[in-house]
Amino acid sequence: MNDKYAPIEGIRSPTENDVSASTRTMLWILLIVYIFNFLDRQIVNILAEPIKADLNLSDTQLGLLAGPAFAVFYALLGIPIARYADREGTNRVRLIALALAIWSAMTAVCGLAQNFVQLLFARIGVGVGEAGCTPAAHSLISDSVPAEKRSSAIAFYGMGVPIGSLLGLIIGGIVNDLYGWRIALMLVGAPGLLLALILLLVLRDPRLSRPQEIAKAAADAAPAQLSTREAMGEILGSRAFVYILIAASVTAFLSYGKALWTVSFFIRSHGFSTTEAGLSMAVVLGLAGVAGTWLGGKSADLLGKRDKKHILTLPAYGMAIAAPLLFLGYYMEEWWVAVALLIVPTVLNTAYYGPTYACVQGLVRPQGRAVAASIMLFGQNLIGLGFGPFLFGVLSDLLAPTYGQESVRYVLYGAAWLGLIPAFFFWRASLRLKDELKSG
Repeated sequence: MNDKYAPIEGIRSPTENDVSASTRTMLWILLIVYIFNFLDRQIVNILAEPIKADLNLSDTQLGLLAGPAFAVFYALLGIPIARYADREGTNRVRLIALALAIWSAMTAVCGLAQNFVQLLFARIGVGVGEAGCTPAAHSLISDSVPAEKRSSAIAFYGMGVPIGSLLGLIIGGIVNDLYGWRIALMLVGAPGLLLALILLLVLRDPRLSRPQEIAKAAADAAPAQLSTREAMGEILGSRAFVYILIAASVTAFLSYGKALWTVSFFIRSHGFSTTEAGLSMAVVLGLAGVAGTWLGGKSADLLGKRDKKHILTLPAYGMAIAAPLLFLGYYMEEWWVAVALLIVPTVLNTAYYGPTYACVQGLVRPQGRAVAASIMLFGQNLIGLGFGPFLFGVLSDLLAPTYGQESVRYVLYGAAWLGLIPAFFFWRASLRLKDELKSG
């Protein structure tokens, strides 16, 4: 093992027995925080059509609200916040709590918007708040669980993505039909403020709560803090990391685009109400996403014991299998066949989260883990969330004169086959893991 990854003398690296009750509590609370993260971020998907009608927006403006308005600020702030999270004296729990309070308050403010510009700035505020969550959370998890269980632990946290999306679809659809989209946004934003307080009262940052003599040993023996240039150079110098970054960014581009416009597709092409679309997509994007995220983490830990390249086997081959199934799902005219055909591809397309971020944490030394996660999130959110919903909307507007309200269907046809791109890059990255992935 490369000595830069070696444990500090006098301090044990986490082992399986170190996954204590306090660590499990931390994982559960961080999961709930991430559920709120995606609930507040993605509820706009199910509310897109009523917002469009109420504020008289185009598909392009709708895509801008769902994508770049959030993603640009999220991505740009992510790296400096991650550098702060990587500092030895930073309290990562307080950082996450502050971020949670900001994005929750701004989600509620979205419900007060009276026009496109006001809603745009409120969505920017949500992105600013959410930038402080995941890099610090990944760093906390990696410091608290053994390397051989890291994929499963990060995948457990990552289940917040499909669960939050599921709740957003269900709550947003039902509350919108009963009380309107404004009340839906206020309803999901307010509880996050209480959760931020609970986070501060219950969790402790492990590197700040170690016994004094152990903390001193760590300070004396630890390598010097990486500068931003050193961290970036080391991270981007990994060929495996670059391949994973490309694969994850394209995956996010397709996932965020499909998440928004698949809902609109069922409303426009299959005549669903927002409640019907929310419940149907909750099954596809929510329950199937939970299953896929969990399966990805467990398979990576299990198969990775035999050969490290198999950590990324399921993401690589799964996305290739998913492409034709997705195409058929968007092609079918019967709504129940379409929903059914989207379930398996959703499982396969969400299996990448745990393996991807576990690899990211293992390809760099501990002093650069939050930065590594933030670079991955930068690519996923700037390229994925920033351009996915937006470009899907632009293409839909361009095709509308020819295909009318069916324009979204044709955009989704192309999105299905583009899933072969991340499949290729995950496969390429898997071939590099044996040489580049470290333990600890």
